[in-house]
Amino acid sequence: MPQPRERGKPRRRGEASQRVRLTGRAEFSSLAGMRYRFALITGATSGIGEALAKALPAETGLLLTGRDAERLAALEAELSEEGRRIETLAADLARDAGRDKVIAAAQDLPVDLLINNAGTGQIGPVLEVPAEREREMAEVNVVAPVVLTRALLPGMLERATSERRRAGLIVVASIMAFQPAPMMATYAASKAFDLHYAEALAAELSGQPVDVLALCPGGTQTRFGARAGIHAQRSSGWDSPERVAREALAALGQRDVHVVGGRNRLVTSVPRFLPRRTVTAIFRRALSGLGEA
Repeated sequence: MPQPRERGKPRRRGEASQRVRLTGRAEFSSLAGMRYRFALITGATSGIGEALAKALPAETGLLLTGRDAERLAALEAELSEEGRRIETLAADLARDAGRDKVIAAAQDLPVDLLINNAGTGQIGPVLEVPAEREREMAEVNVVAPVVLTRALLPGMLERATSERRRAGLIVVASIMAFQPAPMMATYAASKAFDLHYAEALAAELSGQPVDVLALCPGGTQTRFGARAGIHAQRSSGWDSPERVAREALAALGQRDVHVVGGRNRLVTSVPRFLPRRTVTAIFRRALSGLGEA
């Protein structure tokens, strides 16, 4: 398994002198989250999506989507400032109708930062997870990023070119993307797709005015764990969504893949040195215990 690449890109003029120290040892440019005019964030009702919305500067307009209209309204009220445009849209990205709603709303806005953050998962053997949950993981984690990106990226590139600016695209993958993961088979496979999709897009668009990032967090203290069937005691020591958001915005434009945290980078490097069957067995044992107290 290839080691995750965190390739550095040459900094644009004026960026080298402005740096911010994040939680942990990593340092990145502080300008990454400052240059976007309007961001679309999926899965913005909680966790990493909510943290990303809060981490962007007040100068950035927002289109926030998620399933919970009440939580979206509360986030809009919290982030509202005079002169800032914030739009919210309750939509289910597991359905064509929900994805179409988001695309229609975004096409009427000057979106130049697309953050495909919405995701869902479930602990358990494939044959014990309800079939509808298995399909939902594929629809939200795989189909939605592809459909939204394909629909919105051409307009983002056109605006970036005409305005002599850069657009941004973040696809939230996971450290689970780097190896097979029994007990989370569909989720891990969907995140492997997200990782490869973002890396391939970054290569295809290398001459275009857009920065692409595959963001690979590890365990993060969000509502995702409870919904996936992970026992709360197992989340001790996980990263905060605020750390993940800060690192994501800082890494965008600096590398194509960013794994959050040194411990997670170590985890993702293990498959390079062990037989694949051994890695799969290790992850099966580790993941089997996540649902237990």
